[in-house]
Amino acid sequence: MLSKKVAIIAGEYHKETVKKMINEADSVLAEHNLSLFDICWVPGSMEKPLALKHFLKLDEVDAAVVLGVIEKGETMHGEIMGHSVVNAILSLQLEFMKPIGIGIIGPGVDDNQIEERIIPYAKNAVKAVVSMLSLGS
Repeated sequence: MLSKKVAIIAGEYHKETVKKMINEADSVLAEHNLSLFDICWVPGSMEKPLALKHFLKLDEVDAAVVLGVIEKGETMHGEIMGHSVVNAILSLQLEFMKPIGIGIIGPGVDDNQIEERIIPYAKNAVKAVVSMLSLGS
């Protein structure tokens, strides 16, 4: 596979956790000869689809990875937001026909569950992109 460029959209909420996810994702990108195009930090999950659309419009971007955390709250807000964000991401993937790896921990996780999910969620999001990019090879 020729070197492809991947944008990362990252939520600032839980920034230290997401930084660890970015480091893992970047390592997996390098293992698969993919280049990191840019990292775009957004305030939270609801802003991810808009930033994602910006990058998917660029010819230089071949794929994207969306990283973040939606923790368990006292209301249904996180679950509703999580479903809305994932649906928007999936719609953008089909609209632009570019692979998007979703590495959003949650919704509904508590602090104890977040740490154990950092590496697998970041790794699996990139591996999904790798797999989909290789479809056309």
